[in-house]
Amino acid sequence: MKKTDLLVIGGSAGGILSATTARKAYGDIDITLIRDTPKVMVPCGIPYIYGTLHSTDRNVIPDTGLEEANVNLYVDKVLNIDRENRQVSTENGEVFEYKKLVIATGSLPLIPAFIPGHDLENVFAVLKNKDYLNTILEKLEAVQNVVVIGGGFIGVEFAEQMHMLGKKVTLVEMADACLWQAFDKNFSQDIEGRMKEAGIDVRTSTKVSRILGDKTVSGVEFEGGETVPAEMVILGLGVKPNAELAKKAGLELNSRGAIVVDQYTRTNDPDIFAVGDCAEKKCFFTGKDVPVLLASTAAMEAKIAGCNAFHLRLVRANKGTISAFSTQVFGRTYAAAGITEEKARQEGFSVMVGEFTTMDRHPGSLPGAQKVHIKMIFSKCSGIILGAQIWGGESVAEMINILSLSIQKGITATELNTFQVATHPLVSASPIAYPINAAAMDALSKNCRHLNEDLVI
Repeated sequence: MKKTDLLVIGGSAGGILSATTARKAYGDIDITLIRDTPKVMVPCGIPYIYGTLHSTDRNVIPDTGLEEANVNLYVDKVLNIDRENRQVSTENGEVFEYKKLVIATGSLPLIPAFIPGHDLENVFAVLKNKDYLNTILEKLEAVQNVVVIGGGFIGVEFAEQMHMLGKKVTLVEMADACLWQAFDKNFSQDIEGRMKEAGIDVRTSTKVSRILGDKTVSGVEFEGGETVPAEMVILGLGVKPNAELAKKAGLELNSRGAIVVDQYTRTNDPDIFAVGDCAEKKCFFTGKDVPVLLASTAAMEAKIAGCNAFHLRLVRANKGTISAFSTQVFGRTYAAAGITEEKARQEGFSVMVGEFTTMDRHPGSLPGAQKVHIKMIFSKCSGIILGAQIWGGESVAEMINILSLSIQKGITATELNTFQVATHPLVSASPIAYPINAAAMDALSKNCRHLNEDLVI
């Protein structure tokens, strides 16, 4: 039997940061991490294995951080959690005794068993397994037509990367817009337009009735009877919490099958924490359960778990997911944080919206300059920011992080209009037209015009 102070199950972002944060927070304690694969993939980098990296070896999370933090690493599969005795047993016959436990087992891809043909050869889900992803890479050499089912981030990114390999790509989304959970319609339409312009066949409001083929996939049939050829199908339909181990241990799960946790990431067992995709997510604004499973959210939760494992620290608490995203589609970066205008109105918020378009260099004629468009959603009553969406150059990815923090801290439109920015012609938009300042002013000016309708000067 091996004894440890803190045991972490899972080796991706949530597991790694739980262990390394605990090391920084508690110093000289014994920390052990168990994962079931020798190599761990960068989850957000998986689509880029194909059209950009051309190798799974270039998408591996290094173990350097764990080694530097003096974390004991075991490659093994956990079979059982014995809560009464605080013990974990593994496939290789090892038994680990813990004082505190963090479950960071991640998620599993959704497999559409209701679609006939989902189990044909060359139909692939997006598993975070190096050997499995290598198989896709090998099979791609003999493939010309690829159908991607699902228009979320994974689906859109896979469609782009397959197109970069010279494949004929069809992207199918059941909803009326791609990335509809993250963006309002005008942003989704811009994304779809760029994909169509590049030559991707984008089908929204389209359902797949079956995947065709004898042993190996040969095509995809849509409702209505239309078929398209396909030698490979990528299933990008989302993921579900990998919480079976927690369920066997008697931990509480919610209706979505995620492990129920409090704001310190504790489960109903005070000695067991859960972080990442396997743990429930609640909306920052409404407290409702939301299926937002992101590595960045897992990282935030892991830091909270690592800090609070042995002593609660009120400054480290999870107030809910802000759903900060970013992606890139054919050279244009798209980013979002918070809730969309449509979702805000559905939830009953009275909103004011500001938008602004500018260049990310000043003057805009400088080499490398790109157009930037920003949309910001505020509560009309309080002025507090509720959400933001941006497209443009690479600077957009960091700009959304500013706005994610603004949402977390309850910053108002007035504050965002007047906050001081560092600018330089070669790296940023002009201080006269900095996107965040300007979009906040646009929202305020619209509201002011409404308030001043009856003003007589």
